[in-house]
Amino acid sequence: MDWRDWELFCEVVQHGGFSAAARVLGHPKSSLSVAVQRLESNLGLRLIERTTRHLRLTDAGQTIYQRVRPLFIALHDTHGEALAMSSAIAGTLRIKAPYEFGAHHAGPVACELMGRYPDLVIRIDVEHEFVSPVAENYDIVFAMLEAPLPSTGIVIRRVSSLERGLFAAPTLLERLDEPRTLEDLAKFPLLIGPSDTPWALTTPAGVSEQLAVSNARLVSSNADIRLQAALAGHGVLRVTASYTKAAVAAGLLRRLLPDHVCEPLNVHALLPARQFVPAKVRCFLDALEAQERGGAAAQIEA
Repeated sequence: MDWRDWELFCEVVQHGGFSAAARVLGHPKSSLSVAVQRLESNLGLRLIERTTRHLRLTDAGQTIYQRVRPLFIALHDTHGEALAMSSAIAGTLRIKAPYEFGAHHAGPVACELMGRYPDLVIRIDVEHEFVSPVAENYDIVFAMLEAPLPSTGIVIRRVSSLERGLFAAPTLLERLDEPRTLEDLAKFPLLIGPSDTPWALTTPAGVSEQLAVSNARLVSSNADIRLQAALAGHGVLRVTASYTKAAVAAGLLRRLLPDHVCEPLNVHALLPARQFVPAKVRCFLDALEAQERGGAAAQIEA
């Protein structure tokens, strides 16, 4: 069954004739006539009585038009609404992010976009553990991936590479003396995440070395709890430089081994699908990328 024939029949009736409908639709008049004839043949009903000047619906044609025309109106309305949903920055954007990234990167972007788009609602759940955006109904899941994921159809897009450093409170350094080498640092208590592997650092000579994380005083997936412990002088914290910027500026934390380069924190966006990405998701990722570019430019100028 060709539903286009039904719609063209409705167009002919709505515009009062084949010629008028052909002008509005930009179709040849003959093609409209053929479509209506084909529909009448398939139904075994006469729908339109044709004369040289007038068009008159039969009783069957009147009944079918009254019932079918609203369906096509609703279909076109739905199509328009779907197009609007795909392009509008509105609705609820569901995000999952680790605390450290969520608080200092995703959070500021969310505030910026809420100011620009009053119809956008943003939900950010702060969790460190990996979850599937499909299974958990998230639009974006931000994750730090140390190993490749199994093939699950999830789209993985790298969005950030954040500088990290080693930090400790002056009170801890007064007690244990400031470390000058990784051997010195190995004697310090550490504040780590539950999934931390040995901390990788590159020496000034370009040699990659690792610091064992077995000497942990605190284990927590929450970066803010680790930060609190560092501020209290309980251990050495490895975290993004942006996360401790205020504490360092206030003299509450000091960066250790500044001539050593920590392995950066690579953040990836996990998306449910590659095609038909909603506008609200594209907008958030674009704004995040712009924020990262701005931060990198500020570091270069400094």
